[in-house]
Amino acid sequence: MDRQIILDTETTGLNAEQGDRLIEIGCIEMINRRMTRNRFHQYVNPDRGIDAEAVKVHGITAEFLKDKPVFSQIAESLFEFLNGAELIIHNAAFDIGFLNAEFSRVNKKFSPITKYCTVIDTLAIARQKHPGQPNNLDALCRRYSVNNKHRDLHGALIDAALLSEVYLLMTGGQAQLFAQEENDSDAPVLVTSEKTHRKKPLPVILANKNECDAHQAFLASLEAGHYTRRE
Repeated sequence: MDRQIILDTETTGLNAEQGDRLIEIGCIEMINRRMTRNRFHQYVNPDRGIDAEAVKVHGITAEFLKDKPVFSQIAESLFEFLNGAELIIHNAAFDIGFLNAEFSRVNKKFSPITKYCTVIDTLAIARQKHPGQPNNLDALCRRYSVNNKHRDLHGALIDAALLSEVYLLMTGGQAQLFAQEENDSDAPVLVTSEKTHRKKPLPVILANKNECDAHQAFLASLEAGHYTRRE
């Protein structure tokens, strides 16, 4: 059985080594390249403030997180969900760095997570297949005709769902239908670095109430296992 976990996180800022914390994690299970209904989705109280620029990106506030569990309360269940799987992550070194930092605070036996899981970095795959092109998640959704109209704000579960679609298209031989700049290399790219810094993301205007309601409805559809690709 080939068990893979598509994973994404949201954080208080950009640098785990300087004390930024994980505030949301979204994981979707895939077995033999087929999605299952198994999900792990959790907001986390970081026990610290959230950078204003980060709030502009994901819309998650300290007020919203104040009654959520701290990482130590979810660490064991998260580790059990991830243990032994192949993790599929976009810009994986960033998320792996935060996971390692969080697990280390709780129990050093859980870290580094790469002792227990292999990791595929879809950003590295995209750069091999589309050199010189934009390869962020929005750009890849456009390139592979994946419907991301509900992505008004960044969100770990939403982004994991979108990435699952993109990954299957990039690695399943269907990419030629959507892009012409393919390379011959389709080999998975394993993470070799745990550097946690990435370029500052582009800010996103905070959603209004109607957009937030639509965002929450889409999250509910993901929990039910329903998300679609634009044809």
